Amino acid sequence: MMKKKILMILFTMLFCMVTTLPILAAGNMPRLVDNADLLSNSEESTLLAKLDEISERQQMDIVVVTTQTIDGKSPMEYADDFYDYNGYGFGDEADGILLLISMEDRDWYITTTGYGITAITDAGREYISEEFLSDLGEGKYADAFTTYADLCDEFITQAKTGSPYDAGNLPKKPFDFGMHLIIAFVVGLVVAVVATNIMKAKLKTVRFQPAAREYVRSGSMSVNEQKDLFLYTHVDRRRKPEPKENNTGGGSSTHVSSSGSTHGGGGGKF
Repeated sequence: MMKKKILMILFTMLFCMVTTLPILAAGNMPRLVDNADLLSNSEESTLLAKLDEISERQQMDIVVVTTQTIDGKSPMEYADDFYDYNGYGFGDEADGILLLISMEDRDWYITTTGYGITAITDAGREYISEEFLSDLGEGKYADAFTTYADLCDEFITQAKTGSPYDAGNLPKKPFDFGMHLIIAFVVGLVVAVVATNIMKAKLKTVRFQPAAREYVRSGSMSVNEQKDLFLYTHVDRRRKPEPKENNTGGGSSTHVSSSGSTHGGGGGKF
């Protein structure tokens, strides 16, 4: 009986230890690799939990990698190779998305694989990057990575409806009506005050006169003859512009990595 109780206690302890371990990607690598040490311990834990939850629910690896150096590679090569050779991705197509941050030359790069290429098009990647780049530039790395993860989640969900976010079909950014109204009012008020003050300053020497003749200088007007003369004519000829083709340029451009895998993606500086 005592042995049975001991075994039960050991089993319970082992189960608790296993359930508290982070969820790993398919290749036994965490979905957050902060080699550049941009996040605090609490920020790492919070972000990793978010990445794991989204990845498991969407069945696509959502990964963030930071590094001090990319070892002479281009950001594209480093991001692709890190994804491929560390075994990220769900299913036969290794579905997933990885964001690389290199502090060496302040590069960012998003590489997409499998269904990630469908979910995050070129236009979609630009949209997502515009949302987190300001935080990256200001050193708010946890906020930037959280925005990236949340938007990946949103874009994957939309793609599964059969109509991925793409050029001409991107999420509408919320319009801050109240703030824009205040700004418009203040700007309009300033312009009005400046304009009226300028006009008022120009009228300081003018005095009201009871009759219109008082505004005409004596002897300044003498009309002796009146004629209508046609001087010249001028015609401008301009070519009618050709109608523009309705080409949204959507979809994802792709390339092949050193491992032979197909990737989409793109990046820039921050």
